[in-house]
Amino acid sequence: MLRLGLLGASKIAPGAVIAPARKRDDVIITALAARDPARAEAYGEKHGIAAVAATYADLIARDDVDMVYNALPPAGHAEWTIKALEAGKPVLCEKPFARNADEARAMVAVSERTGKHLIEAFHYRFHKVILHAREIIASGALGDIHRASALFEVPIRRDIDDLRWRADQGGGALMDLGCYPLHLMRTLLAEEPGIREARAEFIDGVDAKMTAALAFPSGARADISCSMIPETFAARATLGGSTGRMEIINFLAPQMGCKFTTTIGGETTEHPTDGPSTYEAQLDHVCAVMRGETAPLTGGADAIAGMTAIDAIYRAAGR
Repeated sequence: MLRLGLLGASKIAPGAVIAPARKRDDVIITALAARDPARAEAYGEKHGIAAVAATYADLIARDDVDMVYNALPPAGHAEWTIKALEAGKPVLCEKPFARNADEARAMVAVSERTGKHLIEAFHYRFHKVILHAREIIASGALGDIHRASALFEVPIRRDIDDLRWRADQGGGALMDLGCYPLHLMRTLLAEEPGIREARAEFIDGVDAKMTAALAFPSGARADISCSMIPETFAARATLGGSTGRMEIINFLAPQMGCKFTTTIGGETTEHPTDGPSTYEAQLDHVCAVMRGETAPLTGGADAIAGMTAIDAIYRAAGR
């Protein structure tokens, strides 16, 4: 039985870990901690979590917590992930992994020193759509990839209490949304990009929109974009190679509607997108890692490289 402790009474945890855990007989949410004890009590009662720790430190120290899920704002990722690892607890850390590459390197160094797993919660990465897309590209079916693009846009109301609109908490379109298309391009192309250019629209010091042009060692070029101020939701990706093309509409959460096609030799194939949700697939992967059956697909060098690219995009955009 994997016993999870939640850091933060977060909006994402019910869908990301609480609901998936309820579908399993080998995972249980045993305790949580939040900055506001009253909020933690109400959250625990609402979601059926029996124990509420008085502080984050108390949560980490509990004997009935095998692994910590860090869903704090990005500003709290490095500090509390490191403290959990030092206490002997593996961590599933929400994205973005950290506020910058220096924090990411520090987190990974502690994970390696303690021998405790540190997994970044890029839930989309574990879905069969992305696993299959990687297989197709790696097989060479699309030939040499020349051009690619990915975007993720979500209308997010401006609110000083929303961490996504607070630079001091690690908010911003690139950190909250753009990290996904960036990670997708790095994952599918299996290379680390250089940043050719980037442009942002800043509102009160927070990037509300961001676009970036990437150049990969293989010669592939990719464009990514994200926005917290679009009119509607959008999440899609395209890759064009010398012998074929791939398109994934809603790569982020295929369980909410997705179309995954490839066109090779003039023939278009629509690939299956059904199966467990991204969050269910993520928890399944976490359990397999904890049982020693597989190595983490995220975290480690992947997380450091991702934050390094994010830092470079911000520099190119003038922040």
